[in-house]
Amino acid sequence: MQNIKIAPSILSADFSKIGEEVKKIDECGADVIHLDVMDGVFVKNITFGPKFVKDLRGYTNKVFDAHLMIEKPWKYIENFAKSGADIITVHYEACGRRLKDTLKAISSLGVKCGAVINPNTPVKKIRGVIEDCDMVLLMSVYPGFGGQKFIPEVLEKIKETKEIIDKTGKDIDLEIDGGITKENVSAVKKAGANVIVAGNTVFKEIDRAKIIKELREL
Repeated sequence: MQNIKIAPSILSADFSKIGEEVKKIDECGADVIHLDVMDGVFVKNITFGPKFVKDLRGYTNKVFDAHLMIEKPWKYIENFAKSGADIITVHYEACGRRLKDTLKAISSLGVKCGAVINPNTPVKKIRGVIEDCDMVLLMSVYPGFGGQKFIPEVLEKIKETKEIIDKTGKDIDLEIDGGITKENVSAVKKAGANVIVAGNTVFKEIDRAKIIKELREL
């Protein structure tokens, strides 16, 4: 049984004081800091780039999980690796046939790699690369904006992916991202996910240590 890791997404943080926000969730018990990188092309939103990630490094030593929701991510992985990302995940939908090569390129930079699929993409599309991954990320909302509702049909995809991971015999994290709340986190964990991304659920609370603890326990 893998340890549950809580990964607050800073997409829901106050960007006017982002360094303080990251430091606070570190102190409140976050295991991973989830960084949603959006380019306004692959998704209809724009967030930040490598310099932003590099500047945040001064506020925490926690794992930086850089989720690249961008076109042609292979062009930018080196910059994010150098900026301090510990894990870089890229979308099948953005990479297509270049996914395997992109994952290998990430690994060659000395950081962990992961494949991501959207809610409407079947798991079979990434079956051939799961063994190459340190993490698989399943989106439980359509990427682009925080605060969306969890898509319950993704639970079956979590189970399917977990079965594939178990057959590899490797220690591969299974991450879920989108609409996670106290009401559904238990079902997500039971389905097989062990890395839980939570944005609004964490950042809307004044007592973030309490909500992170509750998510982990639930």
